Amino acid sequence: MTQAKHLLLNAFNMNSVGHINHGLWTHPRDTSTQYNTMAYWVEQARLLERGLFDGLFIADILGVYDSYQQSADLTLRESVQWPINDPALLVSAMAGATQHLGFGITANLSYETPYLLARRYSTLDHLSQGRVGWNIVTGYLDSAARAMGSPQQLPHDERYDRADEYLELLYKLWEGSWEEGAVRRDKTARVFADPARVHQVQHQGRYFQSQGYHLCEPSLQRTPVLFQAGSSGRGLRFAARHAECVFVSIQDRDSTRRLVQQLREELPRAGRAPDDVKVFMGLTVVVAPTERQAREKFEEYRRYANPEAGILHLAATSGIDFSAYADDTPLIQQKPSNGIENTISRLSGGRLDYTLRDLREDLALGGRYMTVVGDPQQVADQLQQWVADTGIDGFNLARTVYPESFADFIDLVVPELQSRGVYKTQYAEGPLRHKLFGQGPHLNARHPGLAYRR
Repeated sequence: MTQAKHLLLNAFNMNSVGHINHGLWTHPRDTSTQYNTMAYWVEQARLLERGLFDGLFIADILGVYDSYQQSADLTLRESVQWPINDPALLVSAMAGATQHLGFGITANLSYETPYLLARRYSTLDHLSQGRVGWNIVTGYLDSAARAMGSPQQLPHDERYDRADEYLELLYKLWEGSWEEGAVRRDKTARVFADPARVHQVQHQGRYFQSQGYHLCEPSLQRTPVLFQAGSSGRGLRFAARHAECVFVSIQDRDSTRRLVQQLREELPRAGRAPDDVKVFMGLTVVVAPTERQAREKFEEYRRYANPEAGILHLAATSGIDFSAYADDTPLIQQKPSNGIENTISRLSGGRLDYTLRDLREDLALGGRYMTVVGDPQQVADQLQQWVADTGIDGFNLARTVYPESFADFIDLVVPELQSRGVYKTQYAEGPLRHKLFGQGPHLNARHPGLAYRR
């Protein structure tokens, strides 16, 4: 009998009050307004490790959402991912409070220099004993570009061209600057590191020039686990070349299955195997001991959620000011840009008569992720069915009311998944990459980054 595939689970959060399901910060049991305290994050890390979560995936943006009504007023009133603090600074404290939980940290390479980013992630990988991943983003907000001194972002595909070179330079630093065995720590011989085995990186490219040594000795993983989200053709080619984990957020099973299949087909073209990448889907879960209680909880949450704030978030993602549309406007038929067609198609399943009113209904909890409501058995059924139907490997679980949404899932759904043999009952030893792939701490032999190892 074939052993059941174990689901992978990340909690999905942001160093802010509002993240995906907007407006729920007003719920009396929600504590997300304490996001700017260390206790909030340490408690969360311990909770997730109790549930054997693979990681905490921490999103981030630069800039603010100001395209809806051509204003940032609602963004501030509902704290739609603003204010937002640096996610990387959270990890040392959380790693110190846990032993196994991984951390996927978002950093925008459009505004970070490769040399300094390499040191930051190596430092965190050292301090966490190899539990760090990097969620690679190129950004999508013109407000971020303006804040950083540019009138607008680079064109979409050029951002990925630049990102390819960025990763090449990082591989040279992480994989090639220090040989294995360069660090000796020999007090008697007075040799901490062998100079003959530490090399200066020379990079002269279109976008970057660098001449220097990586400042950190090799960490346990060397290169952090590489996460990426991007569903365009260029984004998929980038993912096939670099990513080890890919994040998708589509509500429609058929569209998700096609996207996963496209990614799996793209990987061999990049010299990799179809299973070299784990795919996580964004998901919201409302669970209670009985279906009736779960439905009641969903309706309770709904009274505090703000669908308009969700529309604001979607407006920033798509670049479309939905406030200019009447409720009965068929959104896809307007086609003012490719952005709205792609974004709304995923939410509507391609319905041509999908209106702003329909969108508002789909954003009942203020967020656009697939929402599963039910008792533990029903939720587990849905999770297993999504994996079977689409080929994904696991889920990024968005919070609703914190901390109870994560605690409910851990107390109710995790035991059900374990009883079915589709979720681990204990952590594997070793760093994050080994926990996810079972192949050791380093990039696998097919990953292009390994070509830079000396």
